[in-house]
Amino acid sequence: MIGKGYPAPRGKFRWCTERLKINPSNRFIRDVIRTNGEAILILGTRKAESTKRAGRMKKWEAQRVRNRLSPNIHLPNSLVYSPIEDWRNDEVWLYLMQWENPWGYSNKDLFAMYRGASADNECPLVVDTSTPSCGSSRFGCWVCTLVNQDKSLTAMIQNDEEKEWLQPLLDFRVELDAEENRNRRDFRRRNGDVQLYERNLDGEMSVEPIPGPYLKEARSDWLRKLLTIQTQIRRTAPENMRDITLITTEELSEIRRIWLEERHEFDDSLPRIYKEVTGETFIDPRPGAGNSLLGSDEWAVLEEICDEDAMHLELMAKLLDTERQYRKMSRRVGIYDALAKCFETSSRSPDEAIKNAHLKRDLKAAASEGDVEKVKQLTLGDVAVSENDETDKPQNWANIKFKNRDSAQKPGE
Repeated sequence: MIGKGYPAPRGKFRWCTERLKINPSNRFIRDVIRTNGEAILILGTRKAESTKRAGRMKKWEAQRVRNRLSPNIHLPNSLVYSPIEDWRNDEVWLYLMQWENPWGYSNKDLFAMYRGASADNECPLVVDTSTPSCGSSRFGCWVCTLVNQDKSLTAMIQNDEEKEWLQPLLDFRVELDAEENRNRRDFRRRNGDVQLYERNLDGEMSVEPIPGPYLKEARSDWLRKLLTIQTQIRRTAPENMRDITLITTEELSEIRRIWLEERHEFDDSLPRIYKEVTGETFIDPRPGAGNSLLGSDEWAVLEEICDEDAMHLELMAKLLDTERQYRKMSRRVGIYDALAKCFETSSRSPDEAIKNAHLKRDLKAAASEGDVEKVKQLTLGDVAVSENDETDKPQNWANIKFKNRDSAQKPGE
């Protein structure tokens, strides 16, 4: 979110699970299979966790090769072993209270944490199937916006005064979950395209651009708030939690790289934000990260020249930084296409870009309906047609650069 500007995950755009959980795990399993030929994945999944999970596990049972051992449909040469699939919640806690875990932490502390995360602050003795278990509370990512409310963290803070230091985390998560944040997001997608969709506004359909990634100001604001919370918690948390890390140095380094290399924001604001919030100098582990021909001074000059025209500033920054990226290459293959892409995505004002997207949408609809008159009206009415065949050719940076040279070589001139 802070680096690339992705919006908070939603049910219809659940980008986090695949990118941050499934894909990294699958890469590791594939490496094990390549090394050893096969692998067995041991999972603690249980049918009692949810009705949906119980249904999925029932389907896997039909393909089993032996008891509790199922083929992994996504990864060939791997099997899934689920030893506690039929355990109830109370049976899990009964086991944990009787046996020590291999990593040396107290299971009683774990029990107390889950008890505090229950709304009634209780973990009753289970005497029959109607008695609720302590395991009804669930824990996942602390910033997860796929649920309506973080009930576990809310209950922990309400039930225990010693957990009040966690309140900034809950507040940050609520702010991430704000539904209306269009003013903080780009009107284009990450590839620069303007995509339209039909939106219901008070019973009336409105065709509007799909909100894209967070803008530079919003991403900087999220980073500043996250670092502020981390700094605050390290002062107010219990002694054994004051080394808590919400964002690592490696993550900060990658965010800085994305801002510089992909977003062309060569003002390099991350070290400055880090210094202002933490009072410490950011030490980037990436070699040569601070070496650049362009910096905050050049960015300030551009801002002054562009006079608050955000699209003009973006275009100039992209052109300058694209030239910088190709500067040290022995063969600058692709630079013309890269520069042309800058103009394609950043040369129009928001109003012009949205109007052009509507034109493309209407033209596509007319073509699919076979409305020839409508197609002519849209194309001939909005596009200037030249009688000169030369101008009908697609223009790119190579054509423009070598136009004069080609003209000079024509016979008779």
